[in-house]
Amino acid sequence: MLLYLIVRNMNRFTLLQSLRNPVFARLYSAQTVSLLGDALTWVGLALLAFELAGKNSAVVLSGALTLRVTAFVLLSPLAGAIADRLDRKTIMVTTHLIRMLIVSLLPFVAEVWQIYLLVFALNIFNAFFTPTYQATIPLVTGQQDYPQAIALSAATYQLLGVLGPGIAGSIAALIGARQVFFLDGLTFFIAAILIFTLPGHLRVEANQDSSLSKGKTWQDIKQGTSRLFSDAPIRYALAMQLVAAIAGAAILVNTVGYVKGTLKLQSVEYGWVMAAFGIGATLSAMAIGVLNQRYQRTTFVLFGAILITLSLLPANYFGLMPLMFLWLLAGAGQTCVNLPTQTLIADRVPTNVQGRVYGAHFAWSHLWWTIAYPLAGWLGKYWSDRSFLYSSLVGLSLLGIVQIFLSPGREYIWHDHEHIHDEYHQHEHDDGVQERELHSHPHRHIIPHHHYHNPY
Repeated sequence: MLLYLIVRNMNRFTLLQSLRNPVFARLYSAQTVSLLGDALTWVGLALLAFELAGKNSAVVLSGALTLRVTAFVLLSPLAGAIADRLDRKTIMVTTHLIRMLIVSLLPFVAEVWQIYLLVFALNIFNAFFTPTYQATIPLVTGQQDYPQAIALSAATYQLLGVLGPGIAGSIAALIGARQVFFLDGLTFFIAAILIFTLPGHLRVEANQDSSLSKGKTWQDIKQGTSRLFSDAPIRYALAMQLVAAIAGAAILVNTVGYVKGTLKLQSVEYGWVMAAFGIGATLSAMAIGVLNQRYQRTTFVLFGAILITLSLLPANYFGLMPLMFLWLLAGAGQTCVNLPTQTLIADRVPTNVQGRVYGAHFAWSHLWWTIAYPLAGWLGKYWSDRSFLYSSLVGLSLLGIVQIFLSPGREYIWHDHEHIHDEYHQHEHDDGVQERELHSHPHRHIIPHHHYHNPY
């Protein structure tokens, strides 16, 4: 269905049009190279953990993932606040170079605790890079192209999530598990050069309202979270991300046990199932890039939460091929929740404070996974034959609560442009502006809504 929608709307397919912007094209290239490096990092870490811990390598990797999420939760709000004050190009270049140095130390690791230390340090700077990058996309693309640019970035992330581990595994087999980290460091260096050569600065303009542009960093951090929870559509989407995290964690944690334990299949079949999840996520990102102007963002979010949660419901009772199909749908649902949430922030938050809001969102959305991972592990341990079913029921219950109490209704977008009074701009003025006089002020439109800005 998703592929059909993409082909059917190919004449309106605008996902790649954002690459016409040379600044975003280079920024996107840097992200792609960096994502290849991330694939090298995690494949290399898995092999290194097995080398040092043997059969306990899963414990090492789970500890590393926990430290990764912890770094995101603790530091992303601070990173977002800093991104609103400093040149974002400087932040992204610096974090890439430091991560290059850190991964270059991994080949020399001899103890498990050194993995933990370096992984936490690596993700401290990842926590600074990611929200800065997310907030920079709307800054460099403008209002017309940022939904497609965000969708393209998300599709690339998902596609490399499918292809990256295979590429990284082949490279590791060719040059060695430890040597792969040096190549990983090279990808960070190349990405840093691409960002460094961007023209000018990537600094947001200071806001005229001093409460938004001045004050303590802690106030900026609090403002990022307050904007998340005070805006009804963003608050709703963030809550739905908890629903998606519960289902997604069940897939990531319990699929290997179901495929290899219950179905008695091999690692290659497990790879097929997880590839189906990634392919579904990639196709979904492409479809959203095509359809984003036709539906409200929150409509995608609700559809995605329902899709990923229902996909889990019968999974414990199916074999390989049906499971691959369900995971394809689940991957599509995951992206339908996560991607529009990023676009909502670009829609509804002023550019000069988007950094702190993206930082707060990155922290809160990863906090949901610190709830979802233990729940998935507990269900997988005590109810392995029904873990997907119970995860789905928990998710559906939470989805109902969110829909009842947090549904935002009609979605609006605020912006301003010069205009005269017409069918879209009927309002009173106390400042002497005449009906046919060209003037400008902020106003809102219901989404979806299409019009062009002709003041006459």
